[in-house]
Amino acid sequence: MFISMFGAVESGVIYAIMALGVYLTFRVLDFPDLTVDGSFVTGASVAALSIVNGVPPILATIFALAAGFLAGCITGLLHTKGKVNALLSGILMMTALYSINLRILGQPTLSMLHETTIFNQLNSIWSSTAIDDTLDNLLSVLGLDRFPSTWGILLIMTVVTIIIKLVTDYYLKTEVGLALRAIGDNKRMIRSFSANTDNLTIIGVGLSNGLVALAGALIGQLGGFADVNMGIGMIVIGLASVIIGEALFGTKTIARATLAVIGGAIIYRIIVTLALRVDFLETGDMKFITAAIVIIALVAPKVLQMQKERKRRIQKRRQLGGDSHA
Repeated sequence: MFISMFGAVESGVIYAIMALGVYLTFRVLDFPDLTVDGSFVTGASVAALSIVNGVPPILATIFALAAGFLAGCITGLLHTKGKVNALLSGILMMTALYSINLRILGQPTLSMLHETTIFNQLNSIWSSTAIDDTLDNLLSVLGLDRFPSTWGILLIMTVVTIIIKLVTDYYLKTEVGLALRAIGDNKRMIRSFSANTDNLTIIGVGLSNGLVALAGALIGQLGGFADVNMGIGMIVIGLASVIIGEALFGTKTIARATLAVIGGAIIYRIIVTLALRVDFLETGDMKFITAAIVIIALVAPKVLQMQKERKRRIQKRRQLGGDSHA
């Protein structure tokens, strides 16, 4: 059980980078971007092809981020300059990326199992420290007898994700970031101030898909392969992370909202792991579980709010009845 939860948190921290990308379009820009399903695979594909051809893993990961940014910019261009509906431009780009990703990979699946990835390098550096033994000894005091092979990936990726979150927070507080947030709230008003909303939208969608592709590159290297179908349903997973995080942690400030997204991504992975341990559910039920989690996350807060409002009205009615009786 502990090992399963550890794996869920480890992958959740990496998927949180993708969720931050989805947050930028879904909440900040109010742009329903379905490019995510394709750009996630684009990131994994570019990283895999680069690594197989001898490119250093860190440079390959940067290439993946750039490819995702480019894909997002094209979606933004389709919407702003081509006047294509936002939802349709994302669907068109996602469809085109399937063929592009297949061209990049050259085959449906490209293995990196015998290549040096960013995680191989991290593990080799991490193993020279005694941190794993120290943490395992601490957990053995608590009675645990099974430990993860390494704590390095979780701890280092947590630091990387937090850095990306802080950079995102800072960016959204800059002049361009404030304009992006304003576009999501009221694009017409921002346009009336002579701001170039088209360019800002293109940049915002590009940054979002850059983060998604970065997550795809890291997940591909963690699993040791890139598959042309690995991005199916990523937008739903990203939305689930955002919605769960917002419902549980709130969104009063930008810093809190992005932290909520990271928390939501981790909690989503834990929920899926727990659900798959139920006897009558199988791995093939993953999409159903994801949809069920999103529905619950969307409906539950509204039901609770309605019940709270109903109790408040009943209490107020009783108070008014008591006052009139007196």
